[in-house]
Formats: sequence, C-alpha cells, structure tokens
Amino acid sequence: MKRVPERESARPPRRVGATAPRAAGRAGLSRRPGPSPLFRFCFCVPALLVVLAAVVVALSVAAPWRSPVVAKKSPSPTDRALLDAAQHGDVAAVRAALAAGADREARDEQGRTPLLRAALADEPAVAEVLVGAGADVNAQDDRSDSPWLVTGVTGSVAMMRALLPGGPDLTLTNRYGGVSVIPASERGHVAYVRAVLAETDIDVNHVNRLGWTALLEAVILGDGGRTHQEVVEVLLAAGADPLLPDAEGTTARAHAERRGFRAIAEVLREAEIRTDPERGGTGRP
Repeated sequence: MKRVPERESARPPRRVGATAPRAAGRAGLSRRPGPSPLFRFCFCVPALLVVLAAVVVALSVAAPWRSPVVAKKSPSPTDRALLDAAQHGDVAAVRAALAAGADREARDEQGRTPLLRAALADEPAVAEVLVGAGADVNAQDDRSDSPWLVTGVTGSVAMMRALLPGGPDLTLTNRYGGVSVIPASERGHVAYVRAVLAETDIDVNHVNRLGWTALLEAVILGDGGRTHQEVVEVLLAAGADPLLPDAEGTTARAHAERRGFRAIAEVLREAEIRTDPERGGTGRP
C-alpha cells in the first residue's frame, strides 16, 4: 500500500456543502441590496444643509465682534487735503478744504475720517471745526476706533470736550468690547477718567469681552503706582463695584493682592466693606 505523506493525512477531511453559503453569498443570493445613489443623495443633502445653516448662524452671532466693513476707495485730492490737514492740525486748511467741497466723512486707506485723524493727533481746534460742520463723532474705522473712543486711549480731556457737542454714543465699544473709560483707566489717565465720569453718563461698570471693568483693568494692567491708585479711587467714588469679579470670578482686590499692590488692595478692601458689610473685606465676590 502506498503511504500517504503525513502533512496531507493531517489535513481535516473536507465537508460536503461547506462552501455553499459562501458561494451563495458570492452569487448575491443572501446579501441585501445596498442603498441606491439617489437614496444617498437625498440623505446627504439635508445633512449638508443643516451644517451650512449652523455655520451661517455662528457667523451671524459673531458679526458684532468684527470691525465695521468700510468701503475701500482712494480719497479724492480734495478729500485727501482735508484728511491731511486734520491730522496736522491746520485749521485754516481744514476750513479751505471744506469750503472746496471736501467730504467731512471722507475715509483714508484705514477707514479713518478727518475727525478720527484729528482725535488721534490730539488736535481739538480742528475737531471743533469738524464737529461744527456735522462730522460724525462715532464713525469707526477698520479697527473699530472712533473719534470718541480714542480719547480714552490718548487721555485728552480737551478732545473729549470738543467732541461732546457732537453727541457721542457712550455705549459704542472698541475691538475689545470696551467703552472709553476702560482704556483710560488702564493707561492711568486720571484727569480723563475723572472728567468723563463727571461730565457724561458713561457706565463705570461696563464689562468688556475680556470680562473686565475699568476697575479691574486698572488693577490687572496697571503698574500699581500712585497714578493707578488714584484712578481706582476715582472709579470707586463714581460708583464702580469693587465686588464685581472678572470672568474667572476674581475680584479687583484679589488681583491687587496677587500682584503685590498693597495700597490699592487696602483701598479696595475698604470699598468692599462699604459696598457690602457682610461680604466686604473677604476678597470674594
């Protein structure tokens, strides 16, 4: 008898019909038909529309955070003369340009009007002429700066007063969501902070997009010296809430203590007690 090799004899016997299901599957007898291309299209398009709608909603919600869209065009020679004269404080040239038909709301390449240029250069005499001619004190440029808002940056009380007859919008905000008293407090413009709080109804407790009030910003971004201490005192006298915390729940006093501003921290502790005897002095909101 012929001997079968061991490797072959070790192979298990083949069962009859073992490949039948597989063959049937290959033949398509047991597989369900997949979705048709039309079905896939009808299913995917609504889902895509939902995603696009969500994107549109998100962009519309974020729209107020973006800078105003200003039409870009080169100013005419007459408008250019007005823009340059305003920036350089040339009152006579400003009057001449206006008389020649220059647009008082002309825009430069950054979207700045003649009045905004004058405010940035701190030229109150020019501002008085432009405001008298009807220039908009609230016109914002590509960075969301307006003539009124930049007075808080420059700290110019004279410019602030030159713009008041133009009816500034005290709720208008810069690119950080702040009103003019906030950057003024950060920069230690004591005279401006005192004047704008005394001569307008600006909200001393306005909260910007960073979660900071003028009081918080004076402590967080200030240097803790006598100037910023005076700003803190002026803000508190005008009704700033010392217990109003930032977005993380930290009060101005807690920030002052962390930064080692002992004098400011003590001023704030006393203000907390006056504001709320039960919570005051604890440093907690």
